[in-house]
Amino acid sequence: MKICFLDNVKIPYTYKDIYSNKIRGAENVVLNLSKELSKLNHNVTVYNNCEKNIKIDNINWVNINNIKDNPYFDLAISNNDIRLFDKISALKKIAISHSIQSMEKFIRKGQLFSYIKHKPKIALLSNYHKKNRNYLLRIFGSFKTDWGVDNIFLESESKSNVINNQAIFTSYSDRNLDLLIIIWKEQVFSRNNNFKLLVTPINTNYTKYNIFNREFGDKSKLLSDILNSRIFLIPGHKAELYCIAAEEARELCVPIVTLGIGCLKERVSHGITGLIAKNEKEFANYTIQLFNDNILWNKMKKNLLLLRGSKQWKNIATNFIKNSN
Repeated sequence: MKICFLDNVKIPYTYKDIYSNKIRGAENVVLNLSKELSKLNHNVTVYNNCEKNIKIDNINWVNINNIKDNPYFDLAISNNDIRLFDKISALKKIAISHSIQSMEKFIRKGQLFSYIKHKPKIALLSNYHKKNRNYLLRIFGSFKTDWGVDNIFLESESKSNVINNQAIFTSYSDRNLDLLIIIWKEQVFSRNNNFKLLVTPINTNYTKYNIFNREFGDKSKLLSDILNSRIFLIPGHKAELYCIAAEEARELCVPIVTLGIGCLKERVSHGITGLIAKNEKEFANYTIQLFNDNILWNKMKKNLLLLRGSKQWKNIATNFIKNSN
């Protein structure tokens, strides 16, 4: 099939930026899904704000402002903006949604008219996403899709003996990092000051509570930081519809502790791959338990090892095409 992606995010990127720290979850989806669809012998073009038109590994990267003559595609995929379908013609259209979007917000952003005009299927990222998205904003069809993790996580070796005192948080700071810091200061560090927490860089200095900023590097640095941590801590957030950060930790076999906010209940199997707390006190207790209980930690580690490779982009790309029909 002749397939295009449409993404108007201001970040200029191509596949050369796959492991760059400027790539967020939405761009990561375009990068990996386009790559795997090309490997399946589809003719793929990505329209975005790349700095120049270029062909990389059989994928055409074209600046979105250079679209001319309303080109035709068998399948067009928009990344979070249905209005972009106005720029092309396509037999089938899929809109990847990265937000819950109320009807009011949908109208305010000028997307309702384009939605009615183009009638795309909506790709939803979790059961939480499906439950909370207005039904009227998926009346032309929808499907739930998994997302994968970058190959660098799939190809690395998980450490089998990380028995240290470090926990880590790698999601964005606006995803309840402030809540995690409060729990850590008041209910974890106060009970054991040997534990250390590595977090996404923030401006406030919390080193007296053993909270340290990660050095913000590329994906290989992220991978190393996760591998050298005993626990992945992530409360969750109401805007969290998939949480690739949790999937990356899971692929590297690091047990997760979460409050299950947003989609996080779908990323963790309680007692098997991590622990889902009912409240902040329980979150702290679970954190301390996983620091101290080697038997429980090793049990979860072994369970996670059995699940490695289950979120490969090549399988997700195949299912994505099936769902487009």
